Amino acid sequence: MPELPEVETVRRGLTNLVKGAIIRKVEVPYPKVVTSDLTEFKSDLVGRTIEKIDRRGKYLLFRFSNNLTMVSHLRMEGQYSVEPEGAPLRKHTEVVFHLEDERQLFYNDTRRFGRMTLVKTGDELVTVSGLKDLGPEPTEEDLKLSYLKEIFNRSHRMVKTFLLDQSNIAGLGNIYCDEVLWMSKIHPETTTDKLSDRKLSELRKNIIAEINRATAHHGTTVHSFSNIFGETGQFQNELQVYGRAKLPCLRCGTTLEKIKVGQRGTTFCPKCQVKKV
Repeated sequence: MPELPEVETVRRGLTNLVKGAIIRKVEVPYPKVVTSDLTEFKSDLVGRTIEKIDRRGKYLLFRFSNNLTMVSHLRMEGQYSVEPEGAPLRKHTEVVFHLEDERQLFYNDTRRFGRMTLVKTGDELVTVSGLKDLGPEPTEEDLKLSYLKEIFNRSHRMVKTFLLDQSNIAGLGNIYCDEVLWMSKIHPETTTDKLSDRKLSELRKNIIAEINRATAHHGTTVHSFSNIFGETGQFQNELQVYGRAKLPCLRCGTTLEKIKVGQRGTTFCPKCQVKKV
């Protein structure tokens, strides 16, 4: 599933290509992708301008003229592409936005898990399930140490599953959780209330730095992620622990191990990341 750096990479590409474009017509070959009223989705967007594209966590927010917002979640393998008018639909094209400048914005999804919904701008924060419950963004401005101390100390969950919970911190997924826990020398099964203030400060610093670094490298391509230009990310070349099970730890040389934590494959160093009990 695309995580925050991948979704931000898509947002920036879409902004470069379709900001200011006007919708001429909307086709929805796969109706299940739209969770709001389908008829209104297709009709209400006609004539609207894409004024801005925002992101919140792993959600894309297309801001249209006339106070409309389309919330788009890519889920596992959703991708956008811009094609010339008349280009044939792909096998898994689910939505086509025909633009007035003789281009088409395709939404393609081989897994067909992605979803879109159209709401009044501002309503997405109270009506869209998942989006309304997101925790702070992993930035210097939003992710305060005082907040981390509060939520970690009142919980007794394993830190890996806690970080994956989008209501605690927005945007982190399996890849970057493994990375920041390795960087912080925290065992993924250590419970949140066992982490000292010093360790939480270190974890916060590493979360922010890693997300920024991954975004600068246009995200990570493990299976199928590509940006709006069809280009893969580059951060897979920088990963220090994720996907490296049975290889030497880059810090101490110990063989990395892979376990299941909350049903998610999790790679860690048994020497660097000792479980606190």
